[in-house]
Amino acid sequence: MKVLIYSDDASTREKVRTAIGRRPAADLPEVEIVESATQPAVLRYLDSGDFDLAILDGEAAPAGGMGIARQAKDEVHNCPPILLIIARRDDRWLANWSRADAVVSQPLDPMAVAEAVADLLRRRPAIA
Repeated sequence: MKVLIYSDDASTREKVRTAIGRRPAADLPEVEIVESATQPAVLRYLDSGDFDLAILDGEAAPAGGMGIARQAKDEVHNCPPILLIIARRDDRWLANWSRADAVVSQPLDPMAVAEAVADLLRRRPAIA
């Protein structure tokens, strides 16, 4: 399984990568993690169809994860599930607007991140 992590903040990407580990749950295979710090790279990665999940930082700049999520859901054929990292719980309405499949809020709880990732990967349909 292949997971994309987007944030302009290397520390945020590291926290997410550490929370996921080699596998987010015992019943899932090991994951390959690819990191990106730019919107164009994220869209190229998602267009490739090679990813099972995208984790996007809603506070990234200059392109926030919420806008990227909405664009991907509109434009990427067979867009993978998206886990959105939000700064405040009150931002959930924006996450709904972005069409994110799940949300975790800052400060990141490693257990919550791993649970959300595992849940989304389990729900990802196999593509032939």
